[in-house]
Amino acid sequence: MRLNEWIHKGFFQSLPARLAKESQHSKKTQQFIKLSVITQYYPPDYAATGQLIEELMRHLGSLGVDIEVFTSQPGYAFRSSTAPAVEESGGVRIQRSRTARLWPARIRGKAINGLLYTLRAALHILRSKSRFNLLLVTTAPPFLPILGYLAYVLFRLPYVCILYDLYPDIAIALGVIPKRHWLAQFWQSLNKQIWRNAKGIVVLSPAMRMRLVEICPQIADKVSVIHSWADPDWIVPIAKQENWFAWKYDLVNKFTVLYSGNMGRCHDMDTILEAAQQLQDEPIQFVCIGSGAKREELINRVNRLGLTNFTFLPYQDKQVLPYSLTACDLSLVSVDACTESLVAPSKLYSALAAGRPVAVICSQYSYLRQLISEANCGGTFDNGDSHGLAQFIRLLSRDQQLGESMGKAGRQYLRSNFTLKVIAQQYLDVLQQALLYDKVKIHASKP
Repeated sequence: MRLNEWIHKGFFQSLPARLAKESQHSKKTQQFIKLSVITQYYPPDYAATGQLIEELMRHLGSLGVDIEVFTSQPGYAFRSSTAPAVEESGGVRIQRSRTARLWPARIRGKAINGLLYTLRAALHILRSKSRFNLLLVTTAPPFLPILGYLAYVLFRLPYVCILYDLYPDIAIALGVIPKRHWLAQFWQSLNKQIWRNAKGIVVLSPAMRMRLVEICPQIADKVSVIHSWADPDWIVPIAKQENWFAWKYDLVNKFTVLYSGNMGRCHDMDTILEAAQQLQDEPIQFVCIGSGAKREELINRVNRLGLTNFTFLPYQDKQVLPYSLTACDLSLVSVDACTESLVAPSKLYSALAAGRPVAVICSQYSYLRQLISEANCGGTFDNGDSHGLAQFIRLLSRDQQLGESMGKAGRQYLRSNFTLKVIAQQYLDVLQQALLYDKVKIHASKP
């Protein structure tokens, strides 16, 4: 019997009632979850996915979930290249493997480094499989879901996938491999096997879910859209006159446009650069904080054009973010048109928490347009519409009240929809359902 038939016949509807009788709704199930999390990036690495998964695991741990994380030494963006091999933090057990840093700025290097980590993760699962009853794998690196599938086939361990990005689709969209290349076709075929056998799949946007279901319609019932989040009690609006970060980088008396995060192949930096060219003779400063494949290229182009309205800074320590994210008057988010529905920018949520208006550069079909419209917190612009972006920046630079109104609206929208408390409960529901999936299947098969 298919999962949607079980839902139609009410099997899932009866589960909460049974669990409530046993232990005040789902508390008992939470304590029963022994979760192993496999992800390459985890603090002190600055990668956004690692920072988010750490916050999520801490919160789930506080709810009674037994959690161990297998990750690697910092290898993406970091101040210190080493961290304890084994530690317990926030009630979460963390084990870090060695990490390879071969050609980290190149796609081939990242692929090799990710593959080496995946092999170490496979050994970890083999050695520790008796300690957990549920596996959570991310796509950082993109090979990890294969481990979930193998663990299920070999040991019948249920697994849940968090798909931060959709591969090989991104590699195809960026021209790394042709669409009809044998590797792309094999990877897509393998993905379908992985998704069909997963007990739960989490994607970060409605567009990603639509893309997934289009590729593999059979998995529609198990794909959940769970957005990223930010903590509005930690990232609090700070007036630039009271912000040491704004004073340090001479931003207090300039209208400041901030891009904070990865400047990677999936992000449209061209539209930002072209808008900055149009604004170069005005008291407007662009600040780019972070790293990524397009960073050096952007710096070189800025220098060739002789632009003086750009400041480039490295990734900031986590404790600096409440100040760096609020040292601006407008936050930028960009997604390249070719990767629409394949990625979801996590930087949006921290920008909303900062209480600043947001300008989003994206495809006209992007889910981000509806989100920004619902929040009434900024503007959206087609890829290549540098003129529209420049005009919007001018408007906000001349109308401070409009910017403040948008910033407050965005922050309120975040509080209502994208806080850790709200999002963690959605993840907990997915994990509980993953463990109950087989029990429901057995129940459904009985006459």
